[in-house]
Amino acid sequence: ISISLIPMPALMIRYAAVCVLAMTASVYSAASLASSDNVFVETLESADSTRCVVLLHGLARTSSSMQTLAEALVKNEYRVANVDYPSRHHRVEKLSDMAVRAGLEACRQTSSEQIFVVTHSLGGILVRDYLSREDIPELRRIVMLAPPNHGSEVVDNLKGLPGFHWLNGPAIDQLGTDENSVPLQLGKIFKDTAIIAGTRSINLYLSTFLENPDDGKVSVASTRLAGMCAMLTLPVSHPFIMKDDIAIEQTITYLDQGRFTHEGAEYLACPAYQRESD
Repeated sequence: ISISLIPMPALMIRYAAVCVLAMTASVYSAASLASSDNVFVETLESADSTRCVVLLHGLARTSSSMQTLAEALVKNEYRVANVDYPSRHHRVEKLSDMAVRAGLEACRQTSSEQIFVVTHSLGGILVRDYLSREDIPELRRIVMLAPPNHGSEVVDNLKGLPGFHWLNGPAIDQLGTDENSVPLQLGKIFKDTAIIAGTRSINLYLSTFLENPDDGKVSVASTRLAGMCAMLTLPVSHPFIMKDDIAIEQTITYLDQGRFTHEGAEYLACPAYQRESD
C-alpha cells in the first residue's frame, strides 16, 4: 500500500491560510438572535421621526456589528430597524427575501414615510437582489459599506480550503467572480445609492488575491456599481468599516443630503429623478 503525502511546505501554507481566514473572517457570533429559519429585528425609536433606516449586516456577522451605527442614526433623528438574519444558513435569494422584507415591515409598522437602507458587505447584495424582484416605493437612499458588487477573488481562491464553507455557509459560493456570481448577475441599480469603500487591509494574505487598493476582503474596484450616484474611499478595513467614525458620519450625511461632505467624494451620473438634491 502506498501512501501519498502532501509536501510539508504546501501543507503548512494551506494550514496557515485556514488560520488566517478564521482569524480575520467576519466573525460568527453564537449570540445571534436569528435562528436558521427566522429573522430578528431590533427597532430603535427616535421621537417623532418619520424616517426609518433598515440596517443589514454582512456575512457571518450579526446585528451587533451595526449597533454603533444604529445608535448614531437614532441620535440624528432616524428610526432604525437593525436586522439580525442567519447569513450562514441560506443562499442569497432566500436571505434577501427574509432579511430585507423583515426590515421593511419593521419600518412600515412605525408609520415611517421615508425608508433608507444601509448595508455592510453581503447586505448590499441582499438589497440589490431584493430590488431585482420587488420595488420599495418609500425608499429614498441606500448607502453600501464595502459591498462585493463584482464579487471577490478571495472566494475564488479560498473556496476549496477546508473549513471555508463551514465558516461562511452556502451564500459564499455566490460571492465569487465566476459564472455562479450573484452580484455579477444583478445588473444596474436604479435607486439613489452611494458606496463607501475601504482601502486599508489587516489581512495581507487575503489582499494578495485582490486588486489594489482593497480592504482585505473586497477591492475598491469591486465595490463600484453601475447606476450609483456617489463613491467615497476611506482608509479603513472590511471588518470595521461600519464602526468607523468617519464612515458613520458620512453615511448619515448622505442619507440626509444625498451628498457626502468628505473632500474625496466622487459623483457619477445616475437617474436624475432619484437625485432630489441636484
